[in-house]
Amino acid sequence: MVDIAERPTRLVAPPAVPDRVVPGRAGRLLGVGARVLHRTVAIAALAAVWEGAPRLGLVDRVFLPPLSEVLVAWWELLRTGQLAEHVGASLTRSLTGLGLAVLTAIPLGLLIGWYRPLAELLSPLLEVFRNTAALALLPVFVLILGLGETSKIALVLYACSWPILLNTIAGVKGVDPLLIRSARSMGLNHLRLFQKVILPAAVPTIFTGVRLAGAYSILVLVAAEMVGAKAGLGYLVNYAQYNFAIPDMYSGIITISAIGLVVNQLLVALERRFSTWRVDVSAG
Repeated sequence: MVDIAERPTRLVAPPAVPDRVVPGRAGRLLGVGARVLHRTVAIAALAAVWEGAPRLGLVDRVFLPPLSEVLVAWWELLRTGQLAEHVGASLTRSLTGLGLAVLTAIPLGLLIGWYRPLAELLSPLLEVFRNTAALALLPVFVLILGLGETSKIALVLYACSWPILLNTIAGVKGVDPLLIRSARSMGLNHLRLFQKVILPAAVPTIFTGVRLAGAYSILVLVAAEMVGAKAGLGYLVNYAQYNFAIPDMYSGIITISAIGLVVNQLLVALERRFSTWRVDVSAG
């Protein structure tokens, strides 16, 4: 009787937990790998073309050396400390100008977007300066502030302020009026209304401007460093081109692109941190 009672128990015993868990983990890993492959295939194709075209004689390798030679030159610059020096100089100027732009343009944009009389007063002035290219004012900044760090940081500040300012104004003005009326019907005063409704609703648009400004901070600075600078990635590219050190020139360009990518990804992560309430309509 004991054997007959025990036999069914062994037959209907549930499978071990790992048998159900492992396939799920494997599926997630495969999904992550597929996404990484999908996002890197274009970069890998570009690298293959860059490596193969000069070696096959499709382009002159004097002016476009293979990617492997550029990477060797990049490693040599990194090993000798030259690359770190130039990157440090550029990042200091760029982040300082970008930080000052964020601290000044966002509060000003919030005020202009919220108070109509102030917007009407400053709109003509904003229209004049928003259409003036930052690089066109480079000689003015150099004449007034000199060739030192101040002129370069001021130029980055000017270039970064406009996308942040204009997107902040657009974000405040683009808040759904129904939300504002609903908040006022609940008895919120102007300060609480701005804090609880206007500012959170404008955050995505503001971060769009900050991301644009992050790209401008690198591009404008590189152009400024090609004039009257003794360090920086723009100086590195210009100096290498002048001395016909073509691999070093491309090493500087690759570094500039990598920094721009990293800055953009950091800003995207920061935006997600401050916009956790948003629903991703593309998910699923």
